[in-house]
Formats: sequence, structure tokens, C-alpha cells
Amino acid sequence: MVRLSVNINKIATLRNARGGNLPDVEKVASDCERFGADGITVHPRPDERHIKYSDVIALKKVVKTEFNVEGFPDPKFLDLVLEVVPDQVTLVPDPPGVLTSNAGWDTKVHLDFLKEVITHLKSKKIRTSIFLDPNPDMVIAATQTGTDRIELYTEAFVKGFKSDPTGSISSYRSTAQKAAEAGLGINAGHDLNLLNLEYFKKNIPQLSEVSIGHALICDALYFGLENTIQLYKQKLL
Repeated sequence: MVRLSVNINKIATLRNARGGNLPDVEKVASDCERFGADGITVHPRPDERHIKYSDVIALKKVVKTEFNVEGFPDPKFLDLVLEVVPDQVTLVPDPPGVLTSNAGWDTKVHLDFLKEVITHLKSKKIRTSIFLDPNPDMVIAATQTGTDRIELYTEAFVKGFKSDPTGSISSYRSTAQKAAEAGLGINAGHDLNLLNLEYFKKNIPQLSEVSIGHALICDALYFGLENTIQLYKQKLL
């Protein structure tokens, strides 16, 4: 079964809206695991508008499954993950003020930078993943960075899925196939939800893990967190 990592950024957004510690991010992470999540994902940003850097340090002591930390590898982020040593670091090319991740890496242009960053992460034996658009041309350079996996940026698939599911998945299939042939693991995330997740999983047989936050937390408002996690896991069977 494909692993489900629950991104809890939106829990932190809700907490930060009022200050204090309600909801409790650490308790929610533990509850997600208890409800069946295979991992916890967080994405701290420089302005700490949702997950704070201190949350990452605290969550390392709490998460018992897989801890995945996403972010742009500026010096502060690198210092954080090299201190915390999560199970996986997912590198995203977000500029400082971006609202949400909106593009994958150009692994050709940023090859040397990514190689240097990943060398630091490998020194701590941290598994690495590179956020990548569905573009087979980016895969070969990705392998040269030393990364273990790629994470397919799935927004384009989600936007095209309703009107043209076959066309929307095509570039993802070819990119995943090329990555698998090159020995890279395949993760995926961004806007996947209960309506499109099963189709994506069935058409990307190389898929190892999905990271889902916004849609899952929205669904939890209606279905409850425990039930929602189980609904998502059913789509990944």
C-alpha cells in the first residue's frame, strides 16, 4: 500500500490564529498516527505563519512513524533539519514570500546547489526528496544531485483531472517511469484529495508515498479526523 503522510500545517495555522496552544500540534500529530497515518509532514516557512521552527524540534520527540520536513534549503532551514534529523527532508524551490508551493525544481539550473545541500543531508543519513514538476527532462539531473526520491508536484494533474483524466496523468506516468528506471523513489503531493487520489495511485504504480494536508484537514471538518484518515488510506490500497 502507498504510504500516507499527513501534513499538519493547517492545524498550526488554526492554532496561530488565536495564539496559545489550541489545537495542540503535537497531540494532533500523535492522534494522526493513532488513526492510521504512516507519517507526519510539516513545512516550516521563514515567517512561521503556520508550523514554527520550535514545532519541528518538538515534533521530532513525538512522531513515531516517519517524520518528513519540507522546505527551501536556506541556511536557517538546513541548520534546523541537521539538528533535528528527520526521516526525510523534501526540498522545495519556494521563494520566501510564496503562499504555497507552486513549482518544482529546475534540476539542471540548480544542480550544483542541490548537490551541495544533499551532501550535507546525507552526512546525517537523512533520506532526501526533490519536489519536481512532471517533466522527464528533469529526472536525469535529479539523479545527479544524489537525491533518494522525487516528489511529483501534482497541482497540474488535479486541475486537469475532472475534464481530462487521461491527459492530466500522462506526463506524470512518463516522469515516474523514468525516475524509477533511474533508481529514484516516487513521492507525490499538492492538492490530491478523495476525488482524484485513487486514480493517481492506480496510474503511478511506482508510487511510494503521498503527502496530503489542506484537502485532508478540510475533509476532517465534515467527516472527523480519524474517519478522514481512514478514507484516504482506503484510496491508497
